[in-house]
Amino acid sequence: MNQTLRPPLSSRRKTSAVEVDYLVLGSGVAGLISALGLSSQGKVLILTKKSALETASRRAQGGIASVHDPSDSFETHIQDTLSAGAGLCHPERVRLMVEKAPASVQKLIDWGVQFSKSHDSNDFHLTREGGHSNRRIFHSEDHTGLNIHSRLLELAKRNPNIQILENQIGIDLLTEDKIEGGKKSPHGKCLGCYALNTKTGEVTTIKSKATILATGGAGKVYLYTTNPDTASGDGIAMAHRAGARVANLEFMQFHPTCLYHPNAKSFLITEALRGEGGILVNQKGRPFMGKYHSLKELAPRDIVARAIDHEMKRSGDDCVYLDISHKSPEFIQEHFPSILETCRQFGINILKDPIPVVPAAHYMCGGVITDSWGQSTIPNLFAVGEVAHTGVHGANRLASNSLLECCVFANRAAEFICENKAQFSALDRHSIPNWEFGRAVEPDERVNIAHNWEEIRRLMWNYVGIVRSDRRLKRASDRLQMLSKEIKAFYWGYEPEEDIVELRNLARVASLIVQSAQWRKESRGLHYTVDYPDSDDTFYLRDTIL
Repeated sequence: MNQTLRPPLSSRRKTSAVEVDYLVLGSGVAGLISALGLSSQGKVLILTKKSALETASRRAQGGIASVHDPSDSFETHIQDTLSAGAGLCHPERVRLMVEKAPASVQKLIDWGVQFSKSHDSNDFHLTREGGHSNRRIFHSEDHTGLNIHSRLLELAKRNPNIQILENQIGIDLLTEDKIEGGKKSPHGKCLGCYALNTKTGEVTTIKSKATILATGGAGKVYLYTTNPDTASGDGIAMAHRAGARVANLEFMQFHPTCLYHPNAKSFLITEALRGEGGILVNQKGRPFMGKYHSLKELAPRDIVARAIDHEMKRSGDDCVYLDISHKSPEFIQEHFPSILETCRQFGINILKDPIPVVPAAHYMCGGVITDSWGQSTIPNLFAVGEVAHTGVHGANRLASNSLLECCVFANRAAEFICENKAQFSALDRHSIPNWEFGRAVEPDERVNIAHNWEEIRRLMWNYVGIVRSDRRLKRASDRLQMLSKEIKAFYWGYEPEEDIVELRNLARVASLIVQSAQWRKESRGLHYTVDYPDSDDTFYLRDTIL
């Protein structure tokens, strides 16, 4: 919730209009790569909800997966990805991503991204993470996302054809079928969006030839998450309201190891720590992963998360522990300096003591359906990064394939738009009206908005979390229907504010997650239900499409 002071009503009823060649919503790695790729063909406007620095990309500690070592192969990376995806990956998309990985990594290197090198050679130091059969993770110590994003942001800010506007949140997409006099069909082109300046209250009508959603995930739908506060599912909600198809939203990945401390907010402990020998133990210091999977700590994330959840529920403990203290101080300081320093700030010395951890909502494997070039089912609307469903993750994302997906498909989206400029017609023939405030008034009691925000996140955590059941999902569905009616009244009765816009999106995405989970009456990958503990390949070996 936004607790900043708001300007008076008189300054909040302004509207404006701008026209750009290309509009990118989101300033993470996927958004920046798209913008850099498009900048040679025209003016690009990037909208970011907070600061351009507040993005999930910067929190990616582990790295980017790509075959590099001679002992590794594309086929092995493909098989690891398909195995983690539990039958729902699209094999042709996985092959595309894996085979494009080396070129995508090289492009980052050419842009100036520095990856860690081995001490005994001038080659890159590769790590191994859960679900990978080989070392193939390019990383920059334990803050890979930060280093990649910082370099891309620097390049974007220096690019004269790229403008970044902060404190802007998309309200709704503009499509032809919604514009008076436009094409009345469910397949009308996307023409841009309405955007709210969260500092001034001004609503801007932004017209663009092509629009790219790079808004990230939806972790804030849950009470506990590793995601930044901006991850409220805005892109998924806007696209779905505009008529785009979405898929596999029941597959929310819960990161097994988020730092458990009353003063720590959303700090995850990278999978690489387990890949380098970290051991999960209970309160008594006893390892337990051997009971759940032959790979123990290197099992896929969904299995590790459920194992931790089961151990906590069985024992009644508030957390488990991840112990890397058996490694030398030099090793820990070299490989995990950020984790070492952050834990030290909370009084935890990982050189000697185990790290208290709990699972937390981490990554949405589903999203806005796209083709292999990032195109959604709405013409001129693209989706890249976590907001997209490209088909590469299936029912469970393989570690460090997320940054890879960002790079590969953001590059492809920009490439497609640049090579097919004729498809993206001029906007002159469209008369798009500015935002109308109508009779909407400034919210008088924001406590109701705050209450609904909290209730959605808590009910999603309790009823639609790591372990689900028909009864829990029914309770969540019933309550969300009631909440959605209240939120709809807020939205249409009040002037747009960040909290209301986000709450509306949060409710939409929560409902879509529940609807998807109710349809899938089996357990597969990240979706586990006690009522249907086994997988059913005869009926459910397919995407959940809404």
